[in-house]
Amino acid sequence: MATQRSLLNVVNGGPLPGPDFGATLLNHQLGSLRRSAVTTLQINVGKLCNQACHHCHVEAGPKRTEIMSTEVANRILDLLTASPSIRTVDITGGAPELNSNFRRFVESSRAMGRHVIDRCNLTVFFDPGQEGLPEFLGANQVEIAASLPCYTTENVDQQRGKGVFDKSIQALQLLNRMGYGRAGSGLVLNLVYNPLGASLPPPQEKLEADYKKQLQERFGIEFNRLFTITNMPIKRFAEYLLRNEQLESYVGLLVDHFNPATVNELMCRSLVSVGWDGKLYDCDFNQMLDLETPGRKNIWEIDSFSRMAHSEIATGGHCFGCTAGTGSSCGGSLR
Repeated sequence: MATQRSLLNVVNGGPLPGPDFGATLLNHQLGSLRRSAVTTLQINVGKLCNQACHHCHVEAGPKRTEIMSTEVANRILDLLTASPSIRTVDITGGAPELNSNFRRFVESSRAMGRHVIDRCNLTVFFDPGQEGLPEFLGANQVEIAASLPCYTTENVDQQRGKGVFDKSIQALQLLNRMGYGRAGSGLVLNLVYNPLGASLPPPQEKLEADYKKQLQERFGIEFNRLFTITNMPIKRFAEYLLRNEQLESYVGLLVDHFNPATVNELMCRSLVSVGWDGKLYDCDFNQMLDLETPGRKNIWEIDSFSRMAHSEIATGGHCFGCTAGTGSSCGGSLR
């Protein structure tokens, strides 16, 4: 049994109780975790958000002051120009659209021929100063990955705040009118699901069918894909688990459901994550734990993201979250 002190340490970014992830890989003859080619650049522009969701591993919210500067943004774009292997630029936050560099990242990346993903919470469309944002995304053919943890009002508002579900539905209907999520439009609208509590996501394919049926019948909403993502036992979600005396059992659930078949598909094997301050990480979760990429600390120490191919990946107990069951990534289930 883990002590209360060790569990509190998890909330503050310390190691999870239980088996070591690196040792688990070795026990399954999988070796240490390393990148292949770098094909995705994930940019976290900061922790400022118009929401403060219970599950948020970023601990984002309206009062956060960690915001990417123009200097950091300029360096990232210079490195992106020098990184021919990168096909996708994945912009996240916080609410990434609230950062003054967001639209320049979109336009510059598209001018380089890169595919762009906006990790959008939907309600940001209705914030002051965001007028014309949906039209901007459509004009630049930005793929939208929109958070919608359930198709019912009660569950969404419980996790994300009162009134969020109704605003999210309004935003999705607006996007549909623009062509997002409609067959043949070329405008991709994917939804992102994460469990309300301490459980693994259900099978992605079945849940996607349920979402499509419910949203179409109740609201006339269409979308392309549903991504199921496992909640990571770090930061704000770890605090929630600790308060409800579920942290230790949830960590045990992730460890017990380790699936070696997911390891080759892990998103960190083809991704580099850049923080709001220019530090380099192997994924957004490592970023929130300040677990930097081995041997490289920030964007001023490299001359190309592509050169980070085949490099070592930093791991920790939270990595069991990405390898449990059918696996989890920013693109949903791995298996």
